[in-house]
Amino acid sequence: MKVKLSAVIITFNEEANLHRCLSSISDVVDEIIVVDSYSTDATEKIAKEFKINFFKNKFNGHIEQKNFAITKANHKHVLSLDADECLSEALKKSIIETKNNWVYDGYSFNRLTNYCGQWIRYCGWYPDKKLRLWDSTKGSWQGQNPHDQFKLYKTATHGFIKGDLLHYSIASIEEHLLVIDKFSTIAAREMYNKGIKFPKIRSWVHPIFKFIKQYIMRFGFLDGRNGFRVCNNSAFSTHMKYKKLAKLYEQNA
Repeated sequence: MKVKLSAVIITFNEEANLHRCLSSISDVVDEIIVVDSYSTDATEKIAKEFKINFFKNKFNGHIEQKNFAITKANHKHVLSLDADECLSEALKKSIIETKNNWVYDGYSFNRLTNYCGQWIRYCGWYPDKKLRLWDSTKGSWQGQNPHDQFKLYKTATHGFIKGDLLHYSIASIEEHLLVIDKFSTIAAREMYNKGIKFPKIRSWVHPIFKFIKQYIMRFGFLDGRNGFRVCNNSAFSTHMKYKKLAKLYEQNA
């Protein structure tokens, strides 16, 4: 079955990434939907250099924003990307082939992440399988902010296609620390709102296990110095999430 495909992207201050993302999909999909959270940089200007449908919507969470964006698509078959992602040539070819012969309800492919100028192939970061191509009537965005995940319904079928989704994640150590601060705050707030509690010792034990798992068991050391940085900062992020959660309970006791 041949289908028409909508690309759906949410943005906020993505002037450094958006042109690369849109350029990679402009000749692959049949329409592009961008939902912006009132950016203050050149995001809107860059977006409108392309043939797109541009919407603004208040940001209430990654899951909420991505589910809202789907409602703006004119086609039920959707390719969902983050603004700091783009399609490799191999993935472009696979998606076009899939459009022309759609078989499953959803398709996954691997994501390859660039960290401080280096493609990270270990640390548990690759292959980072992502479900980003689907019939939007067969599932929804779920998970726990900021870690959103599109989940197909139990009766849906699932396939895998070749090619990497290229993720230009972190450009510097300083940027990584800012991301950790932002996402650990979101995660802690989300857990607090759901009434989730953990013993304080977990804020120390869990990060240690996470570092060992990524650096040793998932061969992070093979990524060299940046492999160590990735694993160390991932452990630090876990520690900060639990620390901020504990502080929220203390402040609201």
